[in-house]
Amino acid sequence: MWLVLAFLSAALLGFYDVCKKYSLRGNAVIPILFLNTLFCSIIFLPLAFQTPFGGWEVQRYILLKACIVLSSWLLGYIGIKHLPITIVGPINATRPMLVLLGALLIFGERLNLWQWAGVMLAILSFCLLSRSGKKEGIDFRHNRWIFCIAGAAILGAISGLYDKYLMTTEGGLGLPRLTVQCWYNFYQAGIMGVILLMLWWPGRKKSTPFQWRWSILLISIFLSLADYAYFYSLSLDGALISVVSMVRRSSVLVSFLLGALLFQEKNLQSKAIDLALVLLSMFLLWLGQ
Repeated sequence: MWLVLAFLSAALLGFYDVCKKYSLRGNAVIPILFLNTLFCSIIFLPLAFQTPFGGWEVQRYILLKACIVLSSWLLGYIGIKHLPITIVGPINATRPMLVLLGALLIFGERLNLWQWAGVMLAILSFCLLSRSGKKEGIDFRHNRWIFCIAGAAILGAISGLYDKYLMTTEGGLGLPRLTVQCWYNFYQAGIMGVILLMLWWPGRKKSTPFQWRWSILLISIFLSLADYAYFYSLSLDGALISVVSMVRRSSVLVSFLLGALLFQEKNLQSKAIDLALVLLSMFLLWLGQ
């Protein structure tokens, strides 16, 4: 069951990435991220009354998660604004490698032969993607937007491992998943509100103007549903954060297909080969489960 939820979360994340890319094209980053956190908070507000608050002893851990995730999002939004989505998705997909390493070292997770085969194939496919990026003039070693996406991936991996710690009952805090999901969204909205008013609003006329698009609302809807499935998956017995994180990155398949249709990006044939390896790696992970 937890693996099915992980795949559902991956599909929803693919739609989330596409809506995010469409919203950010020629648009201001900070207002969009603020609205994203605000809409997510509104979506989860009714659920907050159905889960325990826990006091500061609990909330301080959730506040830390909000800071980690928001930092990852800021870097990710900036990077995806300036890079093709068919490049961003697979780069972001390197995140599970870091989660895997952390899960093995910190939580002592064990993978079977099929799962190891899937992981290694996924690593190979993500490395091959740099070849496609070079054909578009993107230097993976000297492009600052690539560094933004890489930084977002690293922070995302830290967040994934922290999620396991927050919600697991063996060696972790065992917090209710709704408590974590509701309150970290609330904290993010508050932090982004301060950033919007103090950093973006005073100089808004000198920077990229903000334009409302309905895809901004869809960002929050798809993200909320994807995170709900993700947290539910992690809360189930036997869930492996290393496998869940890897499966979630298969969202690149959805974002690739929609990105190719909507944004008419280049070098799709070579990227498709790399993504076929991603699909095969996900199938191997499924067999392992």
